[in-house]
Amino acid sequence: MNITYNTTRLNSIIQDFQDKQNFRAKRKAQLKGKPASSLEIKEAITSYLQGDSVSEISQSMYRSTGFVRAILDRVGVPTRPASVEERKGYAFLPDECVSDEFVKGESVWSAFYHAPATIIKETANPEYYVEKYGCKCYDVYILEETDAFLETGGFHAAALSCDLGKLSHLEEYGINVEKI
Repeated sequence: MNITYNTTRLNSIIQDFQDKQNFRAKRKAQLKGKPASSLEIKEAITSYLQGDSVSEISQSMYRSTGFVRAILDRVGVPTRPASVEERKGYAFLPDECVSDEFVKGESVWSAFYHAPATIIKETANPEYYVEKYGCKCYDVYILEETDAFLETGGFHAAALSCDLGKLSHLEEYGINVEKI
């Protein structure tokens, strides 16, 4: 394989790793016991809604995963399962998200697809859905992660209002729900 042993390079790699570990420990110690700043809250909410995991967010913020999870729970951010395989079926929405009525173009959270969505319109014959399911039905566009070349990707679906959650309460934290 023609690989030569290079102790200088190996020492450099080990030193870089140790420097990163020391920096992380020092930064975590500085932040320990301090409440979350408004910028940290905004960053945690935005990153989570865009698909980052709680552990990824905690690493970037130099905070514990419990700290980040507490921010998301206190603010009322809809949760999603950790793995893609678990993202089948319904999830509970926080009380702050629950609503029966939505308007065209509103950004919402789909509890079934565990993803942000946009309201396209209320479906035709709303009396049928109210009688059968006890709530209105909406045509929505579910947003998905895409390649860097596409601005928006996703698919159209129908969703009952009880499976959709408002995200407007997050605007008080500086979140632009239209850009999620």
